[in-house]
Amino acid sequence: MNKEINSGTYSVLFKQKGFDYLSDHLSDINYSKIFIHVDNNTKKNCLDLFLNKINLEKYELIESKDGEENKNIYSCLKLWEIISDKNGDRNSLIINLGGGVVSDMGGFIASTYKRGINYINIPTTLLSMVDASVGGKTGIDFGILKNQIGTFYDPQMVIIDPDFLKTLQKNQISSGYAEILKHSIIYDLKTFKLLIKNDKTTHDINTIYDSVSTKNSIVLIDKKEKKERKSLNYGHTLGHAIESYFLNTKKKLLHGEAIAIGIVLASFISNKLFDFSFEHVISIKKHIDLIYSKIEINENEIDSIIDLLIHDKKNSHGKINFVLLENIAKPIYDVQVKTNLIKESFKYYLS
Repeated sequence: MNKEINSGTYSVLFKQKGFDYLSDHLSDINYSKIFIHVDNNTKKNCLDLFLNKINLEKYELIESKDGEENKNIYSCLKLWEIISDKNGDRNSLIINLGGGVVSDMGGFIASTYKRGINYINIPTTLLSMVDASVGGKTGIDFGILKNQIGTFYDPQMVIIDPDFLKTLQKNQISSGYAEILKHSIIYDLKTFKLLIKNDKTTHDINTIYDSVSTKNSIVLIDKKEKKERKSLNYGHTLGHAIESYFLNTKKKLLHGEAIAIGIVLASFISNKLFDFSFEHVISIKKHIDLIYSKIEINENEIDSIIDLLIHDKKNSHGKINFVLLENIAKPIYDVQVKTNLIKESFKYYLS
């Protein structure tokens, strides 16, 4: 695929075109140090694949532990120290080779080291391809609270190559698909109808391209999330709270697994408050039930999840703000939802 997506200050490139572009970039800039940021999974499964696609003679490897529970300030301290010990300076580059944790944290490290150095995202999971690596958001978690500390800081480029998806387990593909489905729900009725007809994930290169294009179109309108970009949080208010609550339990969920639940909940609430088509609600729930395992959530857990909503980044003046829908591709921002309706939505999900 020779297509390219222009994100304003950087480009999203696909397959070998991206690696050719990267080779030219490295020749032009002559970085003092190149750090490749991996986790233990991408070091094992993706590093050689990446190095075979580009002629890179000198680099330093920096490694973080995989998993959302390691996306924290302590991991950053370790990486900042390694970069400093290896004489990283303002003319250094970080290449983030990995999933959402690697790109979120690596971007944050780059945005803060020496008040900002260049970085490049090479996502290796479906989730990071269609979501985390694109849009210029960086961040780490604060305790169990997701993405509470972060910056807006654009990469030099993003390179998407589906060859990396061959290294993933099925549940990682499903996790990324939740964001593809969400993009169709908030932006594109035609794509939504195509996706919802299937009983499995759709994640071919054209679907990935369209999903990235959707997110990019929204971000270009509203980079700092004042209005339109809020729509990308559809399903995330409750989804993030669910993910946070179960993070250190036996029910630990991948990001997309939690967001899939959040999408069902938000769709049900949208029907109750804005007459969002119940046929769409049924279709969304049926589609998600076919792809994701049902998570049993008891009343005490629901209460604890609701308690976590107060920490959501979209909140303002102590009010919990939801993104909801009046129709497919017609989002509504900053909606307050009563607790009894939230509990009712959980009952619908569990039914």
